[in-house]
Amino acid sequence: MKKQKGFTLIELLIVVAIIGIIAAIAIPSLLRARVSANESATIGDIRTVISAQAAFQSANGGWYTGAITCLSAPATDKAACIPNYPTGSPTFLDSAVTSLMAKSGYNRSFEPGNTVAINSAVSGTASVANYAYGAIPVTAGQTGVRGFAGDASGVLCFNPDGAGYPINNGAIDLGNCSVLQ
Repeated sequence: MKKQKGFTLIELLIVVAIIGIIAAIAIPSLLRARVSANESATIGDIRTVISAQAAFQSANGGWYTGAITCLSAPATDKAACIPNYPTGSPTFLDSAVTSLMAKSGYNRSFEPGNTVAINSAVSGTASVANYAYGAIPVTAGQTGVRGFAGDASGVLCFNPDGAGYPINNGAIDLGNCSVLQ
């Protein structure tokens, strides 16, 4: 009788157990890496909105826009955005950020501040004195851990429990702000 070659059941079970142990170690690390990547992308987007609003402010007679779509399409509605903005000129922000859709595991929000009396030849009718842009995780603990917000002051805050910040008339309550360096 020939001796058959192959793996025994015990050997196969040991290999499966080893693979299970490696997966148990690796999967949480991968999930943490994904959360970290989502948070980094969100922080980058908030900083980008703050920079775009600063550039918009210099082109709009010293006022921010209360219509976030003006940052991605300033020449579309010149009366609301910037009255004399040339049609072929560059935009201030990518439309993926101004759409306020969930992105990188975070729900985004934009709140304009108080409207201002403007010179319509220089500033758009959607001009505001301040604004706030925030993001909270779609699923806290899975897509992100912290909530973030930034406003016209240029400060970027985070909330360690994933909740948003109290925003009133386009400004964050900086008294309860954990500033992100």
